[in-house]
Amino acid sequence: MEIRSMMIDDYDGVYALWMSIKGFALRSLDDSREGVERFLKRNPGNSVVAIEDGKIVGSILCGHDGRRGCLYHVCVHEAYRMRGIGKSMVVYCMKELEKEQISKVSLIAFTVNDIGNAFWKEIGWTRREDLNYYDFVLNKKNIVNFNK
Repeated sequence: MEIRSMMIDDYDGVYALWMSIKGFALRSLDDSREGVERFLKRNPGNSVVAIEDGKIVGSILCGHDGRRGCLYHVCVHEAYRMRGIGKSMVVYCMKELEKEQISKVSLIAFTVNDIGNAFWKEIGWTRREDLNYYDFVLNKKNIVNFNK
């Protein structure tokens, strides 16, 4: 298995991975090739892919605002889970963020994502009980679709 920085040339393989995961949510604009390319340019070297058997089997979009890091779309193909790929990718991202002097990282996991929530708990992340998460849609064309 190879863990390396994600490049825009990986987009098709990453998108295919995203589409293979039941319940995975994608935004029409943010998760388009153009949206991901913009994200990768703003956060060079932080995002990661895992490659095995010649295909992308895991990925994380990782970035920061200069103060806090954030992980997005953390996923491993169902056939490759429980082998340490997710943890290895998270460690990769944490090291990249530390290089940029980022000292705190957050992520959002859907409450119905039992597998993901168990993963974060297992590797030592803390579920926050002391805050609410809010968002505001600036562009209503950025439609969210959940994979079935």
